[in-house]
Amino acid sequence: MTLSIKTKIASGIGVLFALLLITSIVALVAINILSNKTENLLTANYKTIRHCNEMMHAIDRLDDDNTAFKDFEKALSAQEKNVTEQGEGSATAKVRFYFNRLKSGMSTREAIDSINSTLYLISQINQHALEGKNELALNTASNAKLWLSLLITIVVLVGFSLALNLPNVVAAPVKQITEGIREIAKANYKTRIMLDNRDEFGEMATAFNRMAERLHDWEHSSLAQIMFEKSRVDAIINQMEDAVMGLDAEGRILFINDAAAVIFHLNPLEVSGKYASDVALYNDLLRRVLQKDSRGPLKIVVDGKEQFFTLNHKEVTSQGKAFGNVFTLKNITFFKELDLSKTNLLATISHELKTPISSIKMSAKLLEDARIGEVNAEQKEMVHSIAEDAERLLRLTGELLNMTQLETGNIYLKFQHIAPATIVQDAVQAVQIQAHQRGIAIEQSIQDNLPLIHADGDKTALVLVNLLTNAIKYSPENSSIVVDVKRDGVKVYFAVRDKGEGIDERYQARIFDRYFKVPGSINKTGTGLGLAISKEFIEAQGGELSVQSQVGLGSEFSFSLPLV
Repeated sequence: MTLSIKTKIASGIGVLFALLLITSIVALVAINILSNKTENLLTANYKTIRHCNEMMHAIDRLDDDNTAFKDFEKALSAQEKNVTEQGEGSATAKVRFYFNRLKSGMSTREAIDSINSTLYLISQINQHALEGKNELALNTASNAKLWLSLLITIVVLVGFSLALNLPNVVAAPVKQITEGIREIAKANYKTRIMLDNRDEFGEMATAFNRMAERLHDWEHSSLAQIMFEKSRVDAIINQMEDAVMGLDAEGRILFINDAAAVIFHLNPLEVSGKYASDVALYNDLLRRVLQKDSRGPLKIVVDGKEQFFTLNHKEVTSQGKAFGNVFTLKNITFFKELDLSKTNLLATISHELKTPISSIKMSAKLLEDARIGEVNAEQKEMVHSIAEDAERLLRLTGELLNMTQLETGNIYLKFQHIAPATIVQDAVQAVQIQAHQRGIAIEQSIQDNLPLIHADGDKTALVLVNLLTNAIKYSPENSSIVVDVKRDGVKVYFAVRDKGEGIDERYQARIFDRYFKVPGSINKTGTGLGLAISKEFIEAQGGELSVQSQVGLGSEFSFSLPLV
């Protein structure tokens, strides 16, 4: 018969309970018997002896005390009701007989002697009964003591046996199972627990052995190989210089490699499984990464050194279902340093070129002056070409210088309170000759009573000149360009509208990138820097530069600047 652990423990406790119950019952019975015998011993026989003594005392007072007869009668009546021993009843009746004769006055001395002898006999009968009952009570107490001692011995032995063996029933299997679990934790999947128990521990041992067997098979299965490959991929990711962080579909952090841990100042073990949004509450860099802010390189101080990173985000999907996101911060510090070197080189070259180009331009202008000397038509055309090329080179070096200022952050702005109309007049005047050569009219629509704006007048006019120049280049001849200036809230908006070929929507997002040119453009002479520089100048003054365009209908470039 198979007994469970619960049954074994319950049986042991049940045996102890039964033995304790039996001991308690025997003790109660023995105490009850002793109580009854003691009560009999102290009541019936003791009362009879007391009654006899009272009657003897009353007999002795017959001559001197008138109440002696009454006391004797009272004690005799009580004795007649308390007859318990053999021979005691006839003796009591004999006392009654002689007492009646004594009361009638017959043979007084004979009656007194008979009463005294009979009372002595009754006392002796009860005295012997007391001694017998006392011996019986002692025997009963001895037997009770013997039985109680025997039962207590049995209870102690059984309890000691259970205390010695019952814990081992639980402790020994638990110890074996614990050792087995420790071996499994050490990846020793050949470990087996050998228990012959047919109880819960036996079932547990069987389940443990089955688990160990499956773990052993799993270790040598293809799944183990897959897990090994995963571990190897994890190792490769951790060795990457780029910071990599993976999130599941719910936004919980699956992994971050060592580079990411350093950049984000996070402990991979502590944040693994946590929601990235919760961690980002106390981590500004992580919050910016989760917002997918890729407006420019991220400048991060790592080990006390400024480094630059670009943010890449990839949503992991399969069969149209999203499984998570991977964020990568690529270290571009080396390229940033190269770019800075390039910027410095361009700034140096542009600055050095401005002087000789200006000299060339001045020389070309002097050659065109008749006071220097007459030139023929062919020479005049060559001088004019030199002047145009010098002007183009001078404009190019100016743009390069402006670009190097933007890249190095050294934008010098001279803020002032200036009227919007003044900026428009300066810009229109600068491009008036170029517009006249192509027969293009520049129309001005300036709102009345415009307040002053807070801006750098020269830089803003340069931006407006650049927009007007582009509009003139891409507008058909004998058309018109509109310069619209109006107030909207706390800003003044400048807009330049043309009727040119327009810009394809797919290129509008990149039109302000450096060196970008719209493919298929009719104008090939630009550097692709003008709009990028203009955007930087406007944003540096707290404004925005934007474009709206439709192919075949023209374009509108507009920017805003804050009021004073």
